[in-house]
Amino acid sequence: MEVDVFNMEGQKVSTVDLPEMIFGAPINVDLMHQAYIRQMANARLGTHDTKSRGEVSGGGRKPWKQKGTGRARQGSTRAPQWKGGGGAHTPHPRSYEQKMPRQMRRAALRSALSAKAAETGIVILDKLSLSEPKTRLMAKALNALVGDASALILIPDITADYEGVIRSTNNLPDAKILLAGYLNVRDLLGYDKVVLPLETLDVLAANLG
Repeated sequence: MEVDVFNMEGQKVSTVDLPEMIFGAPINVDLMHQAYIRQMANARLGTHDTKSRGEVSGGGRKPWKQKGTGRARQGSTRAPQWKGGGGAHTPHPRSYEQKMPRQMRRAALRSALSAKAAETGIVILDKLSLSEPKTRLMAKALNALVGDASALILIPDITADYEGVIRSTNNLPDAKILLAGYLNVRDLLGYDKVVLPLETLDVLAANLG
């Protein structure tokens, strides 16, 4: 798949062939959905907790005798039906983790990248750099590359060359910068365009090829 390569001013400078295995893979919506649900579930903390009747203080004495009062028998004032009593079938700490084989996770990423490529949502840069770390300069570059669309910017690693770009992107509400090794389905589907410097293609090919 041949696509254009742009510079930071939005001008076409060359073309490049995207790896067919990554950007031309079959688009499996069900697999992408499963990967997205897994990611969202694994992000849940599961720390919500309520007290059961065994954890609520008090209630050690039987409220009244078993028989002869005309009232329903009660064993403790900390039973769930009492005010101040413990909860029944209420939430306790648990893990929401879902497992998914690595090959399926990688296939879901290839599917999401292929969907972006089919929608012309992949923007290839010859080099991602700024003359100085200014949000204004990054906003101007993104406007030339993707217009008003939101953008996910993938970088190969965190080096001195990218530190200024990272600082300049953090203040932009419709842009996010992410290491290519941390690529995930949620971010891929959550942004209109994916901006890839040429160096990032090698990382994607190594991780997903």
